[in-house]
Amino acid sequence: MTQSTAVTEDLKKALAAEEGGRRWLRRLAIGGAFALAIGGALAWRAAHAPSPPAKYVTTTVALGDVVEKVQATGTIQPLLQVNVGAQVNGRVTAVYVDFNSVVKKGDVLAEIDPLIYGMQVSAQVANLSAQHAQLAQARAAMASMKAQMATAHVVLDRTQKLYAASLAAKSDLDTAQGNYDSLEGQYEAAQANVDSQSAAISSQSAQLSQFRANLGYTKIYAPVDGIVVTRGIDPGATVVASFQAPVLFVIAQDLRKMRVLADVDEADVGRIAEGMDADCVVDAFPGETFHGKVSQIRYSANNVSGVVTYPAVVEVENPEQKLRPGMTSTITVRSHEAHGVVRVPNAALRYKPAPPEGPDGKPVPPPPEAPLDKGKGRLYLLTSDKPGAEKVEPRIVSTGITDGMFTVVSDPAVVVGTKIVTDENETDKDKKKK
Repeated sequence: MTQSTAVTEDLKKALAAEEGGRRWLRRLAIGGAFALAIGGALAWRAAHAPSPPAKYVTTTVALGDVVEKVQATGTIQPLLQVNVGAQVNGRVTAVYVDFNSVVKKGDVLAEIDPLIYGMQVSAQVANLSAQHAQLAQARAAMASMKAQMATAHVVLDRTQKLYAASLAAKSDLDTAQGNYDSLEGQYEAAQANVDSQSAAISSQSAQLSQFRANLGYTKIYAPVDGIVVTRGIDPGATVVASFQAPVLFVIAQDLRKMRVLADVDEADVGRIAEGMDADCVVDAFPGETFHGKVSQIRYSANNVSGVVTYPAVVEVENPEQKLRPGMTSTITVRSHEAHGVVRVPNAALRYKPAPPEGPDGKPVPPPPEAPLDKGKGRLYLLTSDKPGAEKVEPRIVSTGITDGMFTVVSDPAVVVGTKIVTDENETDKDKKKK
């Protein structure tokens, strides 16, 4: 091998060695770049990773209004509703009003055939006339007996004087005395007959008054001003009022004012009182509210299948006469109101922390809590909201009225802006358990 050839070979080896070193350097550079990229990505992910979910569901205490309400259902009725019936029997010959007719007091609503009752009046008038004639005869007979008795008394007196002077026999005196006594008895009988005839006339007069009243009852009059809401008869119908007066008409005096006779549950009756404001709604006018007041809370209880309710009367204004008798209504009585007060959701008062887990993974029963006094409640205040390290503190507070969603509370530690717990979020462990 020549010297030039050897130099060439050495140069090739040197170049090959230098190329291999550069290849490794490139590999190291690429590997380092990958490592830096992965490290940067991990660092960015760690820096921008979302915070762990909050353990508690909280709300912020704020001011608001709380209106305590009592709801009940009932039936709408007129303030004054009069049932008009009949006091006599007979066939209806005429009906002068219809449904929704406006009537005045004294208007004739219907008429029952007066023929029979008119005949009774005529017959009784004749009987009474005959009775008066008999009384006149009895009085004339009594007057005659009185005159005869006066004459007999004169004869008796004269005979007594003659007998005293020994000018008349004892038999004459006895005859005169017997005649006088007989006439006196007849006079007393005539007086009794006159009294009997007078009593009979009084009885016949009373009966005539009754017959005339019955004749008047054949016309049925409106007892009040109002509107006919029910008509129960038609011409030609027969009315039988022997045992109970049938209801022929129902008259509502004024439909611009109605009342709701509502059934209030026994648990709520202690929260309402006369004079409280009430709202009334009916299905016929959705979205429209009628206003009224509680006028009466009755003591008579209704027990239906063990459910005890008390009737409450709510007077409702009905200027447009939209409310009709018989409608089913729901009333809402605003028993107590508080405006601009500190209030909390009822869920916060119901909340109880989940029991911690023991070493075996099972929940550890919490220690028993002392029962709260009436008018007290328990809240859990969020004292630390650091993610993953939240802390809460129980607090006994005074509670006021509630509307079913919010309750009025008072406590120095519970002010506007305070965060309180209403529930707990579901953790991944809870999800796995499901």
